[in-house]
Amino acid sequence: MASAAIGLWVGVGGRHEPAALGGISHFIEHMVFKGTRRRTAAAISQAVEGIGGYLNAFTDEEHTCFYARAAAVHWPRLLDVLVDMLLHPRLDPADIDREREVILEEWSMYRDQPSELVHDLLNAAQFPRHPLGRPVIGTPATLRRIQRPDFESYMRSHYTAGALVIAAAGNVRHDDVVQAASRLVRRFRPGPRMGFHPWTRPACGPRVRVLTRPTEQANIGLGLRAASRNDPRRHALRLLNAILAENMSSRLFQVVREQHGLTYNIHSALTCWADVGDIVISAGLDTRDLEKTLRLVVREIDRLMQRPPGKAELQRARDYVLGQFDLSLESTENHMMWLGEQWLGHDSLTPPGRIRDQIAAVTAAQVRAAAADFLGPRNRTLALVSPRSSDRGLGRILAG
Repeated sequence: MASAAIGLWVGVGGRHEPAALGGISHFIEHMVFKGTRRRTAAAISQAVEGIGGYLNAFTDEEHTCFYARAAAVHWPRLLDVLVDMLLHPRLDPADIDREREVILEEWSMYRDQPSELVHDLLNAAQFPRHPLGRPVIGTPATLRRIQRPDFESYMRSHYTAGALVIAAAGNVRHDDVVQAASRLVRRFRPGPRMGFHPWTRPACGPRVRVLTRPTEQANIGLGLRAASRNDPRRHALRLLNAILAENMSSRLFQVVREQHGLTYNIHSALTCWADVGDIVISAGLDTRDLEKTLRLVVREIDRLMQRPPGKAELQRARDYVLGQFDLSLESTENHMMWLGEQWLGHDSLTPPGRIRDQIAAVTAAQVRAAAADFLGPRNRTLALVSPRSSDRGLGRILAG
């Protein structure tokens, strides 16, 4: 490879936050780009972009990742910049106030997009009164409350050596990265990775949550409570998700779009956290077609619960999942992402070949069993953003 990607992963995200500080992990992600003791905000970007690279970050429910990619010869500079950002953020009060307004605009942007808003509505319905049900970005109330002492206290307790993973991929030598990192990371505060409030409540669906908006379409998010990332059934769920709605060959795409023409796109995504997971089916459609579409979706879900997929369909799903897995490891950035997620998520690294073998070993009976375990009515939650003001009849459709 001509490039190298470096990522500093911290085992902290939205679900680690107290309710009063919702969004602080994402806020910190923004603030570390605003300058350090050594570099201004402009100098941070110039240090990486000036060598033809790029710099970015993201925050999710369980992780925050700061990463950069450039020509492989420049990897020491990438590591130095990233460590400087995390160790010495300036956290100037004026910068905090300006960036607060930026994030509030980001929040408003998502609120104006029904396809995004419906997922926040779904999370709140699936995980009520729990950090997984809160938006990672926070809310206007919490964002306005957060001040510099909150950042400093939160970073002292959560941005510790025990929560940190450094991942590198590309044309680099492991020993060289370890040697360079050892000089830098000893300055991180010692301490363990902080825990979080686990999700332990049983499913009690079907549930329906409706938000009335004057939109052109009805945007739906149908959540199906699923397994954690350590559950052995997760591989069967990956194939199930591919069969259900992950691509254009899937059952729901073929039935809802191709056969009935009810939506431009219908898609499903599997997410697995430390203690729970979900499959979310998303679509935008005419409000008048809502009941018909939901009946078709529930029919296909029930069919997966009742009968195992055929040999050819299972093989197509397996080949798709394995192909996507291989493609995801082609770029240095994606490979670095996979390394960081493996270490933070599992505290170990499973060789790609073993993961391929585990996926290849999934049987049709295991896919049907996973469907029976996770796709039943009790695990179903529907969120709807549309001009419709009532959920009348929708719960009965979800119940099958």
